[in-house]
Amino acid sequence: MPTFKYRAQESNGKIQAGYIETADLESAAMALRERGYEILLLEEKKHEAPAKGGFSFLNRIKQKDLVVFARTLSVMFSASVPLVDSLRNLSRQAENPRFGGLLHDVANEVEGGAQFSDALEKYSDVFGDFFVNMIRSGETSGQLTEVLEYLADQMEKDYDLNSKIRGAMIYPAFIMSGLFVVAFIMMAFVVPKLTAILEEANVALPLSTRLLIIVANFFQNFWWLIIIIVVGAAAFFRYWITTPSGRYLWDRLKMSIPIFGGLFRRIYVVRFSRSLATLSKGGVDMVSSLEIVSGVMGNEVWKHLVFETIREVNDGNSIVAAMAREKYVPKIMVQMLGVGEESGKIEEVLGRLSSFFQREIDNLVGNLVSLIEPVVMILLGVGVGIMVSAILLPLYNLSSAA
Repeated sequence: MPTFKYRAQESNGKIQAGYIETADLESAAMALRERGYEILLLEEKKHEAPAKGGFSFLNRIKQKDLVVFARTLSVMFSASVPLVDSLRNLSRQAENPRFGGLLHDVANEVEGGAQFSDALEKYSDVFGDFFVNMIRSGETSGQLTEVLEYLADQMEKDYDLNSKIRGAMIYPAFIMSGLFVVAFIMMAFVVPKLTAILEEANVALPLSTRLLIIVANFFQNFWWLIIIIVVGAAAFFRYWITTPSGRYLWDRLKMSIPIFGGLFRRIYVVRFSRSLATLSKGGVDMVSSLEIVSGVMGNEVWKHLVFETIREVNDGNSIVAAMAREKYVPKIMVQMLGVGEESGKIEEVLGRLSSFFQREIDNLVGNLVSLIEPVVMILLGVGVGIMVSAILLPLYNLSSAA
């Protein structure tokens, strides 16, 4: 379903901007008019064309670049450095040449009279709808300094969270990858030579040794087929998760797997709560905030859930009406959001939810890091034990019998 970018004016004169996902342009316009918006801009969102050059991926703008930009710009702006001067200084100091050139273009746009948010919107694929709309809300309310500081804090929290998750995954991924490579080499080239000695001895072999010989012979004769199957499976998986149904099923599966599923569920709750709280604090209305949040979730299950929530809100129902039906939404979240909505303290409740589940993520990641090493050692021990029982013991018995 296509996504349309809009800018519209409310009945009170307030300007709203964001994205809406509908079947076509007419449906998008109808949905906006039903909210009482006067449409100023409505067009289909275009994806940025990839940068030219064979090594353009080396200049990919990373999350760290955006975090440093947000924090530095916040400090410079709060020190009363003019926005254009701040952007030009940051463009010269940027370690990433592509990002530096982008900031130079933004500075030129602002110097030419454009709003900062409008200049950033041209690069919304880099900065994200969340960042652009928060800047726009700060410009509208005259609190751009506070919004920049708040954005810098939130982006640093997101970066720290992602860094912890990556750090917890790198060690086991490295160990398991090395283990599979060594096992493949052993089974394809080393084990067949050892098992050949046992077969020539014409002695009774235990079941584990016979199974090892079968597997080793298969690896030795069809190692090329195994590589084709692995590469083909990886290519099919990458294609499958790019399809709407495949992405949805994969994102649902991620939240269902043992141990890690609980971690993923908490990550999406924090992302939803923190983003919605930030946008609400910036003065963005609830429906527009939810539309922006749907684009930053990074999970199709939650994205569909947010769209369901938007429909419920447009129909005059509670924000938790759709969430109460989704099993991956914690019950405590549904209860607290319901209370916050009734009491008019939704921003405060969202902040508390974000802090609560952030602590749970920190504890869970810490426990995972502590458990990973012994689990890997156990797997290595089991693998070594199988190899010893299948090869070395028969060789020992053979030498003893001789």
